[in-house]
Amino acid sequence: MTKMVLPLAALLASCAALAADPAQDKPMLDLANHAGCMTCHHVEPGAKGPDGLPPIGPPWRDVSAKYKGQKGALEQLTQTVMKGSNPYDSHWKGKASGLAMPPNAAAIKEADARKLVKWILSLEAGKKS
Repeated sequence: MTKMVLPLAALLASCAALAADPAQDKPMLDLANHAGCMTCHHVEPGAKGPDGLPPIGPPWRDVSAKYKGQKGALEQLTQTVMKGSNPYDSHWKGKASGLAMPPNAAAIKEADARKLVKWILSLEAGKKS
């Protein structure tokens, strides 16, 4: 039995290392605010946007849950931040009132967008930052 406990403990420790780093919450939220991301997005699901509608963009915990474990998600979402999204490919109906994400290359550097997306993907559903 102890032979199984050590590998399991190592696995759990490695999973914990992949969880969001609370020390990164403030710098990433500051970056998001500075780049204008928080105009359209919230971290937590259930927040309301203008006129009580869903926020313009999807909540980031929902983004994290949707893309969890998907190969290439970091690069794909970084490119969505930089270049925008196609309104015909929207898969956030009911969770977001906006149809598409505009390109943000003028508002954020790609390296910063990648850091922000990496942090977003590390968020766990149901846990408050």
